[in-house]
Amino acid sequence: MLPEHVDLIRSLSAPTVHPAADRCAVAVTRPDFRADATVGQLWEVPLGGGPARLLTRGFRDTVPQYSPDGRILAFLRAEPEGKPQLAVVDARGGEPRILTGAPLGVAQFTFSPDGSRIAYTARVPEAGRYGSTEGVGAGSEDPRLIRDLNYRMNGVGYTGDQRLRLFVLDVPPLDAEPFVPARGRAAADEEHASDGAGEPDLGLPQARELTDGSVDHAEPRFSADGAWIYTVSRFDPAALDTLERRAVRTPVSGGESEALDLGTPDAASVEAIAEAPDGSGVYLIASSLGASGTDFIGRAAHLFWHTPANPTTVRLTAEGDDLGEAPDALQVADDGRALVLDRTRGIVRLLAFTPDGRREELTGTPFVVTGVDEAAGTVVLAAADADGPGELYRLTEGGALDRLTDANAPLREAAVPLAPVEFTGRSADGTDVHGWVVLPDGEGPHPTLLMIHGGPFAQYTGAWFDEAQVYAGAGYAVLMCNPRGAAGYGEAHARAIRGCMGSVDLEDVLGFLDSALAAFGELDADRLGILGGSYGGYLTAWTIAHDHRFKAAIVERGFLDPLSFIGSSDIGWFFPGEYTGWDPTAVEAQSPMACVGDVRTPTLVVHSEEDWRCPIEQAQRYYTALKLGGVDAELLIFPGENHELSRSGTPHHRRARFEHILRWFGEHV
Repeated sequence: MLPEHVDLIRSLSAPTVHPAADRCAVAVTRPDFRADATVGQLWEVPLGGGPARLLTRGFRDTVPQYSPDGRILAFLRAEPEGKPQLAVVDARGGEPRILTGAPLGVAQFTFSPDGSRIAYTARVPEAGRYGSTEGVGAGSEDPRLIRDLNYRMNGVGYTGDQRLRLFVLDVPPLDAEPFVPARGRAAADEEHASDGAGEPDLGLPQARELTDGSVDHAEPRFSADGAWIYTVSRFDPAALDTLERRAVRTPVSGGESEALDLGTPDAASVEAIAEAPDGSGVYLIASSLGASGTDFIGRAAHLFWHTPANPTTVRLTAEGDDLGEAPDALQVADDGRALVLDRTRGIVRLLAFTPDGRREELTGTPFVVTGVDEAAGTVVLAAADADGPGELYRLTEGGALDRLTDANAPLREAAVPLAPVEFTGRSADGTDVHGWVVLPDGEGPHPTLLMIHGGPFAQYTGAWFDEAQVYAGAGYAVLMCNPRGAAGYGEAHARAIRGCMGSVDLEDVLGFLDSALAAFGELDADRLGILGGSYGGYLTAWTIAHDHRFKAAIVERGFLDPLSFIGSSDIGWFFPGEYTGWDPTAVEAQSPMACVGDVRTPTLVVHSEEDWRCPIEQAQRYYTALKLGGVDAELLIFPGENHELSRSGTPHHRRARFEHILRWFGEHV
């Protein structure tokens, strides 16, 4: 794969299965160089065979969902430079109708069980902020008075003045007159922004706001009887400086929201909630936060069954299970089973659970499942493997997966995928280190790149990965492993680096490298490079201060100084303290900035200007220290991008990033 192939990558959303189980719909999005944005449309895929059919032609149409009766398909539509709005279209086809004019866009939505209503969440700006008052730009807004620690978020901005609120609206007849008069959406948005809440009276369906805006509400789901809407929320405005997220329900008729009393600290941080079809209880995905309430490190997300009538809460998943890859993928099938995604040893598998704890593994190696839906006993999922970024599959009665789409055929035709070779190395203390080796074409020996993932509570998988494909396509062998601190290998493995970052994790990545060099004759031990982003940037910077065999390094969006991170990162008030501890001496012993003077490796430092997760000061100070120390170093800064540059940045920035990485390694490795 070459950098210019970025715009051939098709990403498939979670599918939505029609209630008749004869077809499904999916959003297919891709980076587009001409628009310099991500574009996408909805496709209908027959489940009995036959070609897919294009359903919509919007600029960016995403997250489709059929109504329970199958008559309507709802989705989010965003125009160029615009915010996503809720839209509906006749499921048989036709012209979509826009239902909302939310000035900051709609975040999530869900149908009521009878299909007559849609609940959605949207950020509502305070009056005078975020363009809600004509002529008042960002630089002219009133000052912000901050009293909380948890007051901003990477990719969102300040959160206290644009809370995520819960709305509900009645779905209008699709054959009604157009909802917005001729003066257009811009006027609707302007009037809506002027009062800061609700929907403008311009022919759009009148939405009712059900929450007061004091806290965020996310992941809306209706109760089985349609009387309540469940959400996930911080809930207590007086306790915003906590990681606790509660399961909350709000009456559709209006009134106070109430938090469910789960009765167990193991479910202190709720990620998703959905009620069983018969209303007998709710499934929740949640994790523990330890005694401190902020101990998130390596905590697996588990599935719980809560019966409000008792009330009781029972954990259904076992030790070793971890539903943290995509907890919002929780789906409840028509037969009452919960469908969830579990990450383990470099795959993400689909599991099914019943309230009494019966468990079924529906998929396994080599798939990385990213989304799922079910109707009338038919399960359809989106999943990636070594052949591409992902396709849709139908689960057959025999447990096999029947592929339904070939959306990434153009990418495979332009660049034949290079399949990862699964490999287990050995750390200095004898610990197994699991990962993959991606070899380029040719006999070798090949220059070799050791790539380190972020998180650190994340995992590399054996599925197609654009980074590995680009580097291997340029002639490099790519090594990817999951050292201690990573997800997918149990909590003890994930929590092993607490208070000792740069110890066993360093031994693991170097042990994997040495093991691979010994096992694969195609690797050139004299031409080594190393790179990583976020925590991977941390461990890259730490490694080159302690091991000088690498010809070049790339430190991207790095966590490089835990001390300054505390006051500058959106998660700085808890993240470094939980990982490194709070004692300054101990923190310094784990800080790449404290040992930057030992670096001799030529280093490219890459960062985004609007990164609030690992703020740009981390990169600026690290780069300056390298230069003052006489190290061959460059600083590459991307304007307008945040921490997600490599995954969702503008297409031309993503291409330029790859080109600079290849240039740097080409010059030095």
